[in-house]
Amino acid sequence: MTAIPSFTGDANPYGGGDPYADYRTADFPFTHHADLADRRLGAGVIAANDEFFAQRENLLVPERAEFDPEHFGHKGKIMDGWETRRRRGASAGHPWPTADDHDWALIRLGAPGVVRGIVVDTAHFRGNYPQAVSIEGTSVAGSPSPEELLADDVKWTTLVPRTPVGGHAANGFAVDVEQRFTHLRVNQHPDGGIARLRVYGEVVPDPKWLAALGTFDVVALENGGGVEDASDLFYSPATNTIQPGRSRKMDDGWETRRRRDQGNDWIRYRLAEQSEIRAIEIDTAYLKGNSAGWASVSVKDGEAGEWREILPRTRLQPDTNHRFVLPEPAVGTHARVDIYPDGGISRLRLHGSLTADGAARLTARHQELGG
Repeated sequence: MTAIPSFTGDANPYGGGDPYADYRTADFPFTHHADLADRRLGAGVIAANDEFFAQRENLLVPERAEFDPEHFGHKGKIMDGWETRRRRGASAGHPWPTADDHDWALIRLGAPGVVRGIVVDTAHFRGNYPQAVSIEGTSVAGSPSPEELLADDVKWTTLVPRTPVGGHAANGFAVDVEQRFTHLRVNQHPDGGIARLRVYGEVVPDPKWLAALGTFDVVALENGGGVEDASDLFYSPATNTIQPGRSRKMDDGWETRRRRDQGNDWIRYRLAEQSEIRAIEIDTAYLKGNSAGWASVSVKDGEAGEWREILPRTRLQPDTNHRFVLPEPAVGTHARVDIYPDGGISRLRLHGSLTADGAARLTARHQELGG
């Protein structure tokens, strides 16, 4: 495991120019996983004890935090993040907050799963970031209210112990807890501001829900699918291709750089579990002068299985959703889309259902993780 860099202490006051020029960050070993707190998956900040200076919902905005040095409101400097007021002590004789004083926010994960790493981003909070943070997780079925989550009978598990953080920095934490979580509680000690929160992990869907659906998208991120690798990530992440809904703009899909050789680009996926695929959709929405020219789809069954083409190389049209009904169901645990020669697709949908073996393995894992 790569060591996680630690950033502590104040950043320099903003001195003009590019506000990200002195931003402290690093390549964390867990960011290849899906962001379980992605708003596109349905995540939300459902409560916070204080949001005096900046709203809690900013924590999950997909884009990086912005900074306008001239942007002030009636309560003071307007920040693109979640910022609480300054805590005070109980009296003039002890004006400082106690060691236990802290602010908190409740996060509903968009896709419940196993958390592998968390980034607490304090971008632009240079002298007003928290001294330390801690993060807990719980698993509660259904759609609990904030009051239900904060009830005494709800068990919270520590994912990140109370740890000092730095201002204007991406503070990363590896998590090693083999448990399925639905909600997080983010604590900042004693107060301050956090710009963004990213929760990287593996989606663990509810097998009862998938069984009730019958036919569903077996590669979709929200159903437990994932991207394992891709040939090129120059313009946009391959994970975009299995996000919910239709693409709404060009960078909401997957686009590669222009190839200058005789090769082709590809994405390799892990399905929710062993599945029987019956239909395929390849969407090139908003990719008009840069969509892939042709595409093929292959599957394999098991890590050691051999790739088998289920959709031969087929011409694609720009800005078009293409639908293919397979002549016979294809069984597999992994899928691969190859595009020729380069370009992009916005979405891949593999419609089918779990096999009996796939459903049994998914149910067993769900139970082992406390689902």
